[in-house]
Amino acid sequence: MHYFKSLNVQVVIGIMLGIAFGIFAPLWALEQKLIGDMFVALLKMLVVPLVFASIYTALTGLGSVEKLKSIGLKTIGLYLLTTALSVFLAIVVMNIFPIGEPVSSAGLEYAKATEIKPFSFHDMIMSFIPSNVFNSLASGYMMQVIVFAVFLALASFKMEQKHQDVLFDLFTAINNAMFHIARWVINLTPIGVFSLISYIIAKQGIDVILGLWEYVLIVMAVIIIHAVVTLPMVLAFFAKINPYTYLNQVKEASIMAFSTASSAATLPVSMKVVQEKGGVSKDSAGFVLPLGATVSMDGTASYLTIAVLYIANLAGVAMTFGDQIVLGITVVALSVGVAALPSASLVMMVVILNQVGLPVEYLAIIVAVDRILDMARTSLNVTSDLVVTKIVDVLGKK
Repeated sequence: MHYFKSLNVQVVIGIMLGIAFGIFAPLWALEQKLIGDMFVALLKMLVVPLVFASIYTALTGLGSVEKLKSIGLKTIGLYLLTTALSVFLAIVVMNIFPIGEPVSSAGLEYAKATEIKPFSFHDMIMSFIPSNVFNSLASGYMMQVIVFAVFLALASFKMEQKHQDVLFDLFTAINNAMFHIARWVINLTPIGVFSLISYIIAKQGIDVILGLWEYVLIVMAVIIIHAVVTLPMVLAFFAKINPYTYLNQVKEASIMAFSTASSAATLPVSMKVVQEKGGVSKDSAGFVLPLGATVSMDGTASYLTIAVLYIANLAGVAMTFGDQIVLGITVVALSVGVAALPSASLVMMVVILNQVGLPVEYLAIIVAVDRILDMARTSLNVTSDLVVTKIVDVLGKK
């Protein structure tokens, strides 16, 4: 009986019951979406104050600009490395199993693609800078919130000690309060997960997934290989610890990411789990995880690479190895840059297809299974955040 008290076990049961409920009672499953929406909204409610407070306290806790530079460069470097490895893996797998028979794009239409503005470097850079910090906080633009928190932390190094202490105490208190609320919300996870999963299964229908089974299988295979082989190898190499012990301690966050399909909504859980179960210091978690939720996109990057190569095969366009390498570099660069824009992966997909000269209409074929795959790639995004956070923490302690 004690076994069923574990939250992780309850969540897995919630997922299984949700799948069954979605298949056998789809009409009811569609009606109860409110429960899942409330659960995700409660998690997202915590994100902005938590990110702001934790980045501020983490950076001021470091105590100097030199330390900030060192932890910042390590973090960005590791995030780029894991993203590049996931893209490379996707390219290799798609060359071994080149799925997708050519089909005509006649009659296919993907209306959403026309709503997306052409990509501009100017807009991308401007999306990082908060012109109105209250608007950034209210809209939940994570990258802008992080940038402002960094500036505030740097400014506080220049202030008198008594003012530093006031700000530090204030944000530490906000951080602790958010953690208490997070605990209450996390206890609702099994119910929230049941609701979210059953709704998606009822809405998507199993037959859609079966129709694109090859594509779904390849995406899932790449995501799983990266999660259970590549990331643990990186963790073992840099941190010199048993990667599977650590990933088992923090798996709650990856499961949560799978159910909510939102890195931001998972952030309160990730921050709680790495500190309480993964043995990561408050400062490392407070800086590396919020940044990761914004710029680390292993799952999204590998998924985009596979999707573009699949669409190239559907369109009957042969992409040379050189083309694929350029595609890989583009995906890695964009995954860091486009992070701050809404519906980032769709924006990236349209930008890349336009750049490679492939018709965006083919998105209509794969969009049917996007929600299911979104859950898997978000889970991988979060898993890579957990891995990088641990590495940065171990390197910092040395």
